[in-house]
Amino acid sequence: MMTPGNQPIAHYDAVIAGGGLGGLQCGYILAKNGLNVCVLEKNPVLGGCLQSYRRRGAEGIQEFDAGMHYVGGLDAGQPLHAIFNYFGLLELPWARMDGGAFDEVNINGRSYMFANGHDSFVEKMCEYFPAQRGNLKKYVSILKEVGERLPMSLSPKAAEDVLTGSLFARSAYEFLCETITDPLLREVLAGTSLKMELGPNLPLYTFAQINNSFIESAWRLCGGGSLIADSLAESIRKMGGTVLTGKEVTEILPSGVFCGEEFLGAKYIISDMHPATTINLVGDSAGLRKVYRNRINRLENTFGMFTANLALKPGMVPYLNRNQYVYNLDDGESLWSGYGAGKGKLLVSYYNRSRKGAGSGSVEKFGTGIAGCGIGTPLQGRDCALALDLLAPMDWEEVAAFENSRVGQRPQEYAGLKERKLKECLGLAGRVIPGLESAVERAYTSTPLTYRDYTATAQGSAYGIRKDCNNVMLTLLTPKTPVENLFLTGQSLNLHGVLGVSMTSFFTCAQIIGMEAATRDLEF
Repeated sequence: MMTPGNQPIAHYDAVIAGGGLGGLQCGYILAKNGLNVCVLEKNPVLGGCLQSYRRRGAEGIQEFDAGMHYVGGLDAGQPLHAIFNYFGLLELPWARMDGGAFDEVNINGRSYMFANGHDSFVEKMCEYFPAQRGNLKKYVSILKEVGERLPMSLSPKAAEDVLTGSLFARSAYEFLCETITDPLLREVLAGTSLKMELGPNLPLYTFAQINNSFIESAWRLCGGGSLIADSLAESIRKMGGTVLTGKEVTEILPSGVFCGEEFLGAKYIISDMHPATTINLVGDSAGLRKVYRNRINRLENTFGMFTANLALKPGMVPYLNRNQYVYNLDDGESLWSGYGAGKGKLLVSYYNRSRKGAGSGSVEKFGTGIAGCGIGTPLQGRDCALALDLLAPMDWEEVAAFENSRVGQRPQEYAGLKERKLKECLGLAGRVIPGLESAVERAYTSTPLTYRDYTATAQGSAYGIRKDCNNVMLTLLTPKTPVENLFLTGQSLNLHGVLGVSMTSFFTCAQIIGMEAATRDLEF
C-alpha cells in the first residue's frame, strides 16, 4: 500500500515498465552492469508478443505463440547470434528451417521459394526470373551491405548517420522499382513482408534490414517464445534484479512509478510500453509539455493482426519446415497498395511440437555442439503438423466499434466478426493446404483488440508506430524523452522484430550507463 508522503515501498536504480522483449533485455543489460533493477509486467505472464499460451488438442496440451514465429540471422557470425550470445539465449532449443525454402510466397496460386544465403537466394529466384539475375545481384548487395553495417550502428556517430542518412530517408518501394524491372518479381520480393507494413513511405532501411536477416538464416524456437522471456527473467533474478508480474504501472512520476496504490521509487525509469501509452501515464508533476504529448499521440500506428491458432486433427496436415505467405491479388493490385478490410493476404506458420516434444528437424544448441530434439521426447508422427497459425492484417477500424469492451466481455457481434475472418483465412490457406478446414479440431482467434488488452499497444498495432521515409525525424523516436530520467524502448522507436527491438535495448541502456558499458561482452 502507498505510504504517507508517497514514500516508496521499495527503491531501485531502474524501474522498467513492461516485461516484453525490450523491457527484459534492458533489465538484463542494466543488471549485468550492477544496477538494482525491477521489471514490472501487468499480465500474469511475461513476454508481451513473446507470450505463449496453452490449449488442449488431440495430441494433448498444445502451446501457441502470440507473436514470434521465427527469427533471422542466428548463424555464427551473424548479428542475432552475437546478440543472443550476450543474453544467454543460444542454449534454447533453436531449430534451423529449410535452407532451400525457408519461406514460400504464393501469389494467385503460383509458389516461389526463398533460399538462405545471398548467392543461393539469387540462384533460386533466377529459376523463376532468369532474365533478372543482374538486378537480383544488385538487390541482395544492398541488403547485405545493410546487414554488415548493423554492428557499426552501435557507435553514437554511426547511429546518427543511419537515422539521418539515405537508407531511412529513402523509400523501399522506389528502391525496388529502380532495381527490379519485372513487376511480378517486385511483388514476390515483397511477399514475405507481413513481417512489416508495406507502403510507399516504408523506409528502405527497415525493409532491407529485416529481409536480409532472414536471407542470412532462418530459425524456429521449439517450445514457444515464452522460453526467451523466461530465460531473460531468470538471468535478471540471478544477477540480483527483480521481475514482478501482475503489476500494472498506473502512473509515472519523476521519482518513480505507481502500481495502483503502491509506489516504487527509481532513479531511472524505462518504458517498454507503446510511447503513446507511456506518455499518457506521465503525471502532471513531470512537467511534460502538451506539445510533446500531442506529437506522440498523433503519430500513426501500423495495422494489427487477426490471428487464428489452429489445433489440428492428428495425421491430417503434412508438416512443412517453412512459412507460407498466401496472396489473392486482383488484376493490377499490388502488395504495396495497402491492407484494407477483406484483402487476401495471409501468413501460414506450421508447428509439430507440444509440451512433450520439439519441432521437426534437428535442434542446434550453440556453444555445446549438441544436435538433437532439445526439449524432450521426439513426437510420434514428426512429419505431421499438430498446429498451425494463420495471421492476416487487420485494420483497427474493423474492431473500433468494440474498443470499450474487454477480453471475456465482448458482444456477440464481435464473435461473429471473428468467425467471418476465420472463414476468410481458412479459405485462403486452403489454396496451399487442401482440406485444411476439415482438419481443424479447434480454433483460437484474436484481433488487434486482444493485442491492445494484453500488450497495452495503441490500437493493437503489430509493429508499433508507422515509420515514414519522408518524415524521418518525426516518426523515428529516440530513447530520451523530455522527462530527464524517463526513457523509451521497444519496437516503436527504430526497428521492430526481435533483431530491431534487441538493438534498441542497447541504445536505451546506453542513455543511462553509456554505450561502452552497455555493449561490453557483445562481440559481433
